[in-house]
Amino acid sequence: MRRQVTATGTRSAAAGSKATSENESLVRQVIKSPKTSLACVVLLADAILASLIVSYVPYTKIDWDAYMSQVSGFLGGERDYSKLEGDTGPLVYPAGFLYIYSAIQYVTGGQVTLPSYFVWHTLYCESWDGSINLFEDRCGSLVGYLLACIVKKSALDLHASLVQRLFCHNSLSCFADFISISKVASGFGYFQRSGAVSVKMNVLLYAPPLLLLLTKAMDPFGVISAGAGAALVQIIVGLPFILSHPVAYISRAFNLGRVFIHFWSVNFKFVPEQVFVSKGFAVFLLAAHLILLALFAHYRWCRQEGGLFSLLHTKLIQVKPNMSNMSSFPLRKLDTDKSKSRVLRTEHIATTMFVGNFIGIVCARSLHYQFYSWYFYSLPYLLWRTPFPTWLRLILFVTVELCWNIFPSNAYSSSLLLGTHLVILGGLWSASPEYTYDDYTSEKSANTEKKAS
Repeated sequence: MRRQVTATGTRSAAAGSKATSENESLVRQVIKSPKTSLACVVLLADAILASLIVSYVPYTKIDWDAYMSQVSGFLGGERDYSKLEGDTGPLVYPAGFLYIYSAIQYVTGGQVTLPSYFVWHTLYCESWDGSINLFEDRCGSLVGYLLACIVKKSALDLHASLVQRLFCHNSLSCFADFISISKVASGFGYFQRSGAVSVKMNVLLYAPPLLLLLTKAMDPFGVISAGAGAALVQIIVGLPFILSHPVAYISRAFNLGRVFIHFWSVNFKFVPEQVFVSKGFAVFLLAAHLILLALFAHYRWCRQEGGLFSLLHTKLIQVKPNMSNMSSFPLRKLDTDKSKSRVLRTEHIATTMFVGNFIGIVCARSLHYQFYSWYFYSLPYLLWRTPFPTWLRLILFVTVELCWNIFPSNAYSSSLLLGTHLVILGGLWSASPEYTYDDYTSEKSANTEKKAS
């Protein structure tokens, strides 16, 4: 008995010593690293700023009451999506949105109170914490990292939308973007993205680059399994509505043909309204979106593999041997796949995902003011992927920020925003290629050492 007590005490002391050592290491990192110190200061300052916004800026009523009405209908037993409506219109988000707002209604009582602001600001800060961690790896200079932090302070529209006006689902989708970056290569990121899609469909903009990354990191069977798992997530989330009124749920929650009001468009206000709402304009933007994705995939993202078609050809060749191995020696196949697996670099994952999303932003028919959250967090990262000098990156960011803070938008501001987006996209196209796999860089360094010896 004494030995057990002694062993328990020893383990507790060791655990306490380890925790103390980790805390001391974190403190040293904050003190010694200018980037980490700056990030902590900015996060703290933003917490203070958001508290001041909550305390002194009047709440702007937009969709909160509509969301609470829709949630009340769902909690009251309504499972027909066509009957879930609020004072600003019908419910147009998937079922995950309802579940989250039901929990928020439970916490806040359906009222705009301090707990509701606390939930929003917590998600907002968590999203920024994830983005800053990515910027630290990408921005080589302190000036770049300074922009990545100061950009957070200058986003008046983001503070208004995500903190003051309580657009929680935008924060949730952004938060899911960053927590799934490191999970892409394992396929688990696909499940997380699918969960985010069940809250807000803008996450679908990440689907094409994510599919490409999974194709690189996994064999065809793994990609199919990940896609089936993602579809299963959607079925499970929407099951109460699919079982009762499937057509109403799918047509409302995943309506890809929605036509937004021309007045609220931030990016295409210079386009005449009759053209803006036309089907031809929508088809043109969709074609541009697909062409840009194909060009980036073939010439930029799959450059190391010899192009998109070369990558697909290589993966298709693997299918036949894998099927024969699976039928004869399933365990051996598993070991072989594990030994041949290649790990994608986090930088390549982040760049591919963010650029793919940005292409969708450029080609979106209508961007509303709260939609800035779809790519605002990744904007500093994208700017520092371009070959532009720092002064031009700063000008481009300030221009984008200016356009998003002009209300109401006009032909000049939307033209300037589109032009700035195209300049950034051109910079991303001309950016220097990056290594795709971790083992590629290690092999290169090993070969360099051999030559030196």
